[in-house]
Amino acid sequence: MLGTQLTIGSTPGVMWGDMIFLIVSFVILLVLIRIFAWKPLMDMMKKREDHIATEINNAETSRVESAALLEEQRKVLKDARIEAHELIESAKGQGAQEREKIVAAAKVEATRLYNEAKADINSEKEKAVTEVREQVASLSVLIAAKVIEKNLNEADQSDLIAGYIDGLGDNK
Repeated sequence: MLGTQLTIGSTPGVMWGDMIFLIVSFVILLVLIRIFAWKPLMDMMKKREDHIATEINNAETSRVESAALLEEQRKVLKDARIEAHELIESAKGQGAQEREKIVAAAKVEATRLYNEAKADINSEKEKAVTEVREQVASLSVLIAAKVIEKNLNEADQSDLIAGYIDGLGDNK
């Protein structure tokens, strides 16, 4: 009535039937868990592991790409600075060349104007000397004519010459 108890050896009260039932039930439960829960759980863990590995690879790729892009941007910036410096130096050089051209042209023009002025001065000087010679010649002729006319003595002749010379100075 109490049920059948198997007693093996000297262990009183152990129910071997229940124990075997529990072990069989546990094994069946493990098999069922393995079939229905363990595989999906492992698949989910594998997917999660793959996703994390992919994200790590993507992050590493992005880090490498950003480092390369940063290096490229630094190179572009350096090249731009070098080019700007070269442009500034070129502009300075062109400015210096233009300044030298302007100074040289100004010197040439100043020399030309100086030479023209000098030539004009010499020409005017020659004209003045020629006019003075002509006036002296004509005064000499006049004096000679008057001397011949008057037959002056030496004192009168000196006074006459001095008067003509003074008159010559007033005509200028």
